[in-house]
Amino acid sequence: MAEISVISKNETVEAQFENIFKSHFKRLHLYALTIVKEEMVAEEMVQNVFYKLWDKNRDVLSGQPITSYLYRAVHNESLNYLKHLKVKEAYQKHAMTKGEAATNGSQEMRYKELEKKLEDSLRELPEQCRTIFQMSRFEGLKYREIADQMNLSVKTIEKQMSKALGILRLKLADYLPTALFMLLLTY
Repeated sequence: MAEISVISKNETVEAQFENIFKSHFKRLHLYALTIVKEEMVAEEMVQNVFYKLWDKNRDVLSGQPITSYLYRAVHNESLNYLKHLKVKEAYQKHAMTKGEAATNGSQEMRYKELEKKLEDSLRELPEQCRTIFQMSRFEGLKYREIADQMNLSVKTIEKQMSKALGILRLKLADYLPTALFMLLLTY
């Protein structure tokens, strides 16, 4: 295929444009593809160049070498696209970091409120009930081990744990979603 580098003055602008488009599109597309690495984006870059050529730069069609102009325009269009992507990614990363910090800050505050409320609620439990709960939940002892250490029946331990959990569930009801969320984060 013959290279069109200078436009003939005998052709209409529309015919010149069509000839340029048909003779250069595929090679410009391949060139853009080497820069942006995505088929559809490369096609869009070339189409943008041809659109701008048609819309604003018709004077380029009048007797000037066109090939180098088109390659330079595709090159610039592709680089501008990549720069835009980098800016967009940096903004998204910044927005996510900022959002996470705000979320983490409010979660941390809510978690501290939960800890305080839990401590207060534990202090309000009857002494034996509190001791059994702490041995089970904080020390990780089984009901049988607690029963042996406290000289109580396993059935008594079960009843006391049930009582403690019921009282804590009522007192910490407002914090239940936060407590569940915090438990999920630890696993």
